[in-house]
Formats: sequence, C-alpha cells, structure tokens
Amino acid sequence: MIVTFISQCEKKAIPRTRRVLDAFADRIGDNTWQTVITEDGLLAVKKLLRKTVTKNTAVSCHWIRGRRRSELMWIVGNRNKFNEQGIVPVNTTKKSLAQNKWENDWHYLPLIKALVAVSALLHDWGKATVLFQEKLQYKSKNAKKGDPLRHEWISCLLLNALVQSSGNIDTDEAWLNLLIAQKWDEELLKQTIIKNSDQSKVLDQLPPLAQLVAWLIVSHHRLPALKDEQRRRDYADTKKETLTSLFKSIKVDWGYQNKFDEQDYQQRLKLCFEFEQGLLNQSVEWTKQIKKWSARLLQESHTTEQIFADGSWRVILHHARLCLMLGDHYYSSCEADKTWKTRLSLRANTDPKTKQLKQFLDEHLVRVSDNAMRVAQSLSRLADEMEPAYDVQKLKKKSPQGFEWQDQAVKGIQQFIQKNEAAEKQGWFIVNMASTGKGKTIANAKIMQALSKDAQSLRYILALGLRTLTLQTGDSYRHDIGLSNDELAVLIGSKAVQELHHHNTKKPQQDESHLIEEIGSESLEELLDNELDYDAMPQADFMNALFPQNQAERNKAFLYKPILACTIDHLMAATETKRGGKYILPSLRLSSSDLVIDEVDDFNGQDLIAIARLVHLTGMLGRKVMISSATIPPALAEGFFNAYQQGWMLYCAFKKLKQTNTVAMWVDEFKTQIQAIDLDNQKEAIQHYKNAHDKFVDLRSDALSKQVIKHKAYIVDCADLVAEKEIQRLEQSLQAQYFERIKQNIERLHHDHHSIDAKTGKKVSFGVVRVANIPPCVALTQYLLNAEWSQEIAPRVMAYHSRQVLVLRSEQEKHLDHVLKRKEKLGEQATAFSDEVIRQHLDVTDYDNVIFILVATPVEEVGRDHDFDWAVVEPSSYRSIIQLSGRVLRHRKLEQDIQKPNIALMQYNLKGLRKAKVAFEKPGFEINNDKFKLQNKNLNELLDISGTEFSINAIPRIKANQPLQAIKKLADLEHAVMADALTSYNKVGAKPLNSWLTQKWFLTALPQQFNPFRQSSPNIQLFALWKDRKLVFCEKDDLGRYIDRNGFYNIHPFQLNELEQQRLWLNRNYYDILRRLAVDKLQENEDIEEEVEKLSKRYGEIMLPEYDENKKLMYSEQFGLVVLDQ
Repeated sequence: MIVTFISQCEKKAIPRTRRVLDAFADRIGDNTWQTVITEDGLLAVKKLLRKTVTKNTAVSCHWIRGRRRSELMWIVGNRNKFNEQGIVPVNTTKKSLAQNKWENDWHYLPLIKALVAVSALLHDWGKATVLFQEKLQYKSKNAKKGDPLRHEWISCLLLNALVQSSGNIDTDEAWLNLLIAQKWDEELLKQTIIKNSDQSKVLDQLPPLAQLVAWLIVSHHRLPALKDEQRRRDYADTKKETLTSLFKSIKVDWGYQNKFDEQDYQQRLKLCFEFEQGLLNQSVEWTKQIKKWSARLLQESHTTEQIFADGSWRVILHHARLCLMLGDHYYSSCEADKTWKTRLSLRANTDPKTKQLKQFLDEHLVRVSDNAMRVAQSLSRLADEMEPAYDVQKLKKKSPQGFEWQDQAVKGIQQFIQKNEAAEKQGWFIVNMASTGKGKTIANAKIMQALSKDAQSLRYILALGLRTLTLQTGDSYRHDIGLSNDELAVLIGSKAVQELHHHNTKKPQQDESHLIEEIGSESLEELLDNELDYDAMPQADFMNALFPQNQAERNKAFLYKPILACTIDHLMAATETKRGGKYILPSLRLSSSDLVIDEVDDFNGQDLIAIARLVHLTGMLGRKVMISSATIPPALAEGFFNAYQQGWMLYCAFKKLKQTNTVAMWVDEFKTQIQAIDLDNQKEAIQHYKNAHDKFVDLRSDALSKQVIKHKAYIVDCADLVAEKEIQRLEQSLQAQYFERIKQNIERLHHDHHSIDAKTGKKVSFGVVRVANIPPCVALTQYLLNAEWSQEIAPRVMAYHSRQVLVLRSEQEKHLDHVLKRKEKLGEQATAFSDEVIRQHLDVTDYDNVIFILVATPVEEVGRDHDFDWAVVEPSSYRSIIQLSGRVLRHRKLEQDIQKPNIALMQYNLKGLRKAKVAFEKPGFEINNDKFKLQNKNLNELLDISGTEFSINAIPRIKANQPLQAIKKLADLEHAVMADALTSYNKVGAKPLNSWLTQKWFLTALPQQFNPFRQSSPNIQLFALWKDRKLVFCEKDDLGRYIDRNGFYNIHPFQLNELEQQRLWLNRNYYDILRRLAVDKLQENEDIEEEVEKLSKRYGEIMLPEYDENKKLMYSEQFGLVVLDQ
C-alpha cells in the first residue's frame, strides 16, 4: 500500500518523529513523507511513534487508495492539529481562558482539597501515644500485638476533644478558628479525653464539616464494620437517614479495638492516652500547614448547607477519601526525607525490610497532605484527560450480512443526539438483549463509540463473569475489532491461567513483591495484586506523582489503556473493599471510563445487589452503563436503572448540572428503542422506565416466537424414584436407577440426532449431560463408563468441572473448544472428525454407534462456545435450562423447525428425589422461607408446558407473568427473587440495596457484610506437585515453601479399571503434559525432572473446599478432586 505521512509536530518532537519516519519512508517535503509499505510495517511505524509521543507530537497517516481517493488511517499525538479527515487548518483564532481548563466544572474542588488536607494532617495524630511509639521500637515485644484502641480512633478522639473544647458543637467556625489561631491547649485536650471516659463514641456531637473530617480519619484504613453477626442483625432493618443518627451508632467495637485479654487490655489502654511529647504543637511545619488549610476549610464552609441539601457531599467524600488514601499509600512507600527538621522524635512507621524507624510523624502528616493534594489536583485530569482509542478501522466498516442491526443501533443513537443536543452530556443506561452468536461484542464497541464525546473514539471497561471468558474476549478484541496491545489491557486473576491460554514459551518472570502488612505500614499494600496483560504505553506523566515507583507502570496501564477487559471481580473492589486501598484504582478507572457488563444475569440475587452498588457508583462518577445478555429479567433491568439514576442525580448535583435527564436505550437484533427519562419525580421515572422496558420485551418476544425452533424438549419421568419422606442421603440403588434413566435417554437422543462419519460410516453424536454439583457429576461419569449399553453402542465419556488441576483443565478445554466448534453447514463433515483423538476412537472401535458424552457441572453453561447435538439436564433453575439449551446446535443454522426433541429434562433433580425442603438451590434461586420455597419439586408442574414435547426459548426469562406465582412456577420464582433483591424501594436498614442508595449505611461496611459479592466458603489452595516421580498435594506457606499435605487431607487416588480406561473420551496424563511443556522451555544441560517439578508448582493449582474430616477426598487425573461422604 502507498501511504503519506504528514507531521505537524512542534519543538523537540520534530527531530524525534523525523528519526522514525526517515527510517521507513522518503521525505518529500519538510514535514511530508511517502512510501510503499506493508500493513505490518505501518503498525511498526505507529508503535514507534507512540513510544515517543508528547503533547507536541502530531503525525497523520493517509492511505492512497487509488487515483481519486485517499483515506485517513490514523493520527498519533495531538488530534486537534487535524480535522476528522486529517486536513490541516489554514487559519487560527485565539481566546484567553481565565481558569485552568480542567477545573471549570469541578466547583467543589476547593472544598475537596481543604477536607483532604485537614484530614491528612490529622489522620495519624493518634500515633503520638506512648503505646504506639513503644511498639515501633526495634524488637518491641508488642510489635505484633493489636493496639487496645487503633490509632485512627485516637486521632478522632483528639478531634472530638478539640471540637468540645471550642465551646460550640453546632457550627464549624469555632473549632476551625482554634486551629487557625493556634489557641488550642494540649493539656486541655488530654484531660478532655481522659475525663470523657466513654471512649466508645467519637463521631457523635460534631458539626457538619467536622463529621466529614472525622469519618475520613476513622476510615482511612478500613470502613467501620461489625464482626459479631448478632449485632449486625440488629441493624438489618434499622433506618439511618441522617449522618448524625448513623454516627451515634458507630462505637469503638466497630473494628477499632483489640480486646483479647481484659487485664492486658486495661493495662495497655492507659498508655493510649499518654502523650509524652505532646500533640505536635512543637512542630513548626505542621502548625503552619494546619493553620493554612483550616482557614481554607473555613472559607468553604458556606457550601455546607448546599451540599447536604442536594446530596453532593457523598461524591465529595468519595473523592476526598480516595485522595487521602492514595496520598498515604504513596508517601508510606517513600524513603524518609533526610532534610526534615523537627524538634520531636515521634515516628510514624518503620521500614519493612530493615525494621528500623522510618518517617517522623509530623513529616509523614505534612507529606501525606502534600501528596493527597497532588492527587486532588489531578482528579479532573484522571476523569477527563485519559486517552481513548481512535481510528479503529474495523468499526468504521459496515456490518456483514445478518449483523446489520449493529449499524442500525448506531444510526438510532446519531439521530437521537441530533434531535436532542443535550443528550450527549446526559446519563445513558443501555440494555443490549441480542441473542448469543449475533455479534454482541462488536455491537457493544460500536454503540460505545457512537456515544463517545466525538462519536469517533473508544474508552470503556468490559466486565465479564469468568477468567476464561475475559481471555477469550481479549483475543476477540484483538482479532475482530483490531485493537492493538497499546489500546487494550486484559486483566485476570492468575498469571498461570493467562500463560496456559497464550501457551507462552517465554521464561516466566519471577515476581518478588509480597504483600506488606508490617507494623505501621498498612498503607504500603499494592493497589493491584493481579496480572495485567498489556503493552508499554506513552507516559501519562502526571500519574508518576501518584504511585510508588515499583507499581507505577502496572497501575498506569490499568488506568490509561483505552479499553480494559477484566473479570468483574476486579471492578467490584471499587464498592466492596472493606479495608485497605484496593478500591482506589477501580474507582479512578471508573471516573474516566464507561462500563459494559457482559452476561449480567449470570449472578445470583446477593451478587446482583453488589453489582447494583457498582452501577450506582458509575452513575455517581458521571459515566454511561450498558448491561448485556440475551436473558435479562425485567426486575434486573429496572433495579439497575434505579441504582444508576440515583447515582447520576448525585453527579448532576456535584457538577451543578441543570439538565438531569437520563437516556434509556434498548437494543437487540430486531430493533433499537431510545427514550429520555425525566428524573424530577423518582416514582414516575421508574414507572416510565418499566413501561418502556415492557414494550420492548413484548416486541422481542413476538420476534423470538417466530424464529426457527432449534430446541425441543421432553420431560423424563422419574416419579417412581422419589423418596416418601425427606432423607439425608440418596440410597445407592436409587441413584443408580436415576443414572440408568439418563443413560436410556442418551441412547434415544443419539439415535435421533447423530451425524455419519464419511470414512467409516459410523453414527456419531456429541452430547452433554448437565449435573448440578461435582460429586454426582463424577458418580454419573463412573456409572456411564461401567454401564451395560445396548448392542452396537460405544460410549466415550468425560467429566468436566472446576475442581481439577489447572493444566489438566486447560488441556481439556483446549480439546473441547477445538472439537465442538461445529460451524459446518448441513451435509458437511464436522471438523471434529479430523481431530486425532476423535479419529482414533472412530477408527479403533468395532461398533456402529459412537456417543461422545460430556458430563458437566454449570461451568459448561457460561463462557464456553461449544455446540452439541443433544443435552440431558438435571434442572437447578429456569436460567440453567435456557443457558444449557443454548449449547445445543449453537452455531449450526437450521432451515426449518427441528422435528424430534433434542433436550431431555429430568422430572426431578437429585435433591428433589430425596425430598429435600429446598431442591432448586446452590445453584438456583429457591430459599427456605415462606416467600420463595416451591410447593412442588416436579418439573411437570413447575414449567408452563402443553403437550409432551415443547420448545425452549428465553421468553419466560425476559417476560414476567402477572401476577407472579413464586411458589408454584420455576420461572416466576426467579423473577420474584430478583424483584425482591433489586426493586424493593420501600425497604430500609443495612441489609437491602437501599442501604447503599437511599440510607447512610454506605459509610460503613455493613451493606457489603450483609450482601458480599461471590460469597462462597473459603477454598484451600493446593498444588499437585510432581516430585520424585510421584504426585504430592502441597499447600504453600507464607514464605512460599511447599508443605506436603497428602497425609493430612488423606486424599485417595481413584483407580480406573480397564473398561473405564477404554471408554474415556480424553485420557490425560499429568506427567506427560508437564514433560511436554518442560521440553519447550528447557535450556541445555538442565534437568528435565527439575523443570517438571517447577512447572507443577506453577500450573498444578487445584482448589479444595473447606476441609471436613468426616468427608472422604478422592482424586484422579480424569475425574479431578471429589469430596464424598464417608
């Protein structure tokens, strides 16, 4: 291709860009180059230019397509030098701006800065106690002991005493004037503290700004929380609508005292109120700063009434806490300032490596205040000046046939914005309900691009439910949308998973950073403790001042890259973090990025409450939100919209925007609907949204019901197997009969839905049996491997679940992804038949029928792009039935409705067989209470079906019956549970979603304690080590050593008999796989066995559920790890 480069650079950028361009192209003018170049070469040019980019760089590249037209390919650097076609302006006009461009609409920035500075100067005031100073000494015997009262509580006690001593506890003037005039008396404060022997309350009886400062101090390491569940329950439905009423409840036992031994506690408590060297009055620099900033805070106190009236205090407080914690985090990681002069010998922390004293206390307070100021100063830049991705060529192209709806959606947005000019600056809440396989991923990118400021750029976060999904999506973004590594960061939890995904052959880098919770250095922890897949980026220089050197690059990539694909867990930290600074990066990222949540309905009620908190925060930071899934229930859309608009209203108050409307958009493969929703009256707004959503869903249901039917089901009768009364464990014989029914129906489905292998003429089918939990999944696999099948049938079986050694699961998924792609047209041979494992089975067996059976837990339902011929389902919820049926004929197109059913639903699930009170739970939505317990566990009664065969589609999931019969119908139960979690607008207390939206409970950690995200019993991380030619299960201790746990957990090996071996679908051998990987990595003269052991430490992770000695643990390479009753 022929390209022309135009450089509009200035100053030092001119020689820099010339150096790059001269190496690739001929200079045909002072700032013009031309050459013939390949696509790869052009990419290299762009990469090199981006590496040296500064604000003076501006280079455009035009592709000369023919005699008459050229096309702008990209611009690197300052885009204002060109217009959209890459044309350079011929004239300029000037206009002087009085104020910094980026501070214009941050009206409350001065208040944020004053709050941050005052709270930073007081945040570690409580470290001046004799007790804390003694604890910092080298080899102190109390070094590891928790303080009777934590230092932040004592800091607040001192602030409270200061306010009391000012004589006026109703306004902020009195206490601030004491600080400004330096008239406060240290002795009086000490006496006040000791006299007020009720040290349990410190947030009570304070004027408004003092309340905010006190809360910032007390929460700068952790949010107030209650460990005792009974105490927590007392607040589950307690109303807290004002700060004062909430702060009355928060006492010292909300996480700020350590009381193990009463006598020791009382003895050391006295030392908490002894201040040998006073309260920093002697420090000249600290006194100067506290005077200055108290005066500033006093100047801003006129806004108090306004911010509490319109709710913007919440946004101000959010930003202020973030600045304070980031400033503290940054300075705690710095070396002490050698030039600091002070009369005091009070210290703030110790060096974690040498254990020696590090920073002086007054130095720490002043410097943290300086750094926090720097963050506050950068807030607006972090929100508005982060770089989006431009010139994404593949998004400019028209969508291919069958995907035209993507462009229709974009057109809809453009037309709506033309009619309503304000719409661009309003909040947008988008629901994308296109079916699977219709190109949602690219549609999301096109829609987000159309909604960007200039409708040309991309900047958003894509949050997904699973690690594997995140990696797949990252690949598809690189491949389908054509994003380069410098525009995309992919973040998942584990480096090993990522390496197996990429099949890296490079040497793994050794990561030396361990978590630091050393004494006095809580602020040192890393903000991002996960692996980030990214390429180096141009320096966002102003961010260097925000992060410690060793973390700067990763943190900057997380914040700066235009598109971030990550598991939603990483973003949840923004609202879920109860202690420490893990929320800082996701919050900063959200302030500059819109949010897309994919497959949003994969979560249960409790998780959805947590995600709604995240949606609220995104609205509060003024960003747009899109939720995407083919099966979004109405209550979920409505509840999330409510959370979003409540957050958006706070943002409008914070930015003083007059126009507070939100735009709601719905899109699927049939149509696009966009509507502005007026938020002046909350109740009406929600009703308005609900009506519009229902209208959209009605149209979608009609369109879905007219489509070709791909999924037809029937119910497998097992009424004769149900126990008469509830039993704890199912008898072996009953379970075997249940499994026998599954086997019979596998045979039936195979005969109706198979394809013929051209080479051997054999009938072959691939099917899935979905089982709710791991133990029955393995038991069924064993049963099918040993069962007597009809004549001429050869079964090939494999178990698939999450409790498997990492590298074995990766191997399994690689095979399944390859074999089950199934994109062949009618009459074509499946690519699976040429896979060597499958081919081997087909060639070796003598029987005419070969059935490949995957016995899987719910891991198969989400995130795997597999296509089966048939399915058998043990039901857990209506959602699981739809999700699994989506894996049958997933990619193959049908001309007409399917004739014979290809899905068998078991009439009862295994819990239903043993008459359990609650059968549709874990996974599922049934709850043991009057509202959500099904009267009947029989699928014939629980589904709305007519006739013995019925089609399965998403309509019952996206459209709720009126009225709901939650205890009679399976789909209704799910709607009712979601409505209860997300749309109960009148509930109060710390437990419901309202605790976060309308109450003041968000200032504590109670909402997160009541509804944590992904709450599961903690897993034990084991490693399957290959040592001395045998397998050893180990745990990793704090020092990184591997401790042998074979004997302790008593893990028995499964022995497979000859028949089982023969009938396995995929026979995996752990040692062989490790050896294969080792050979790839081996340097000369290295011992292969050592390398195998090393690799098993890296890729041998396997999760064990909480250990219970009454259970028996079994393991095999084929079945994974199983917990069985003794």
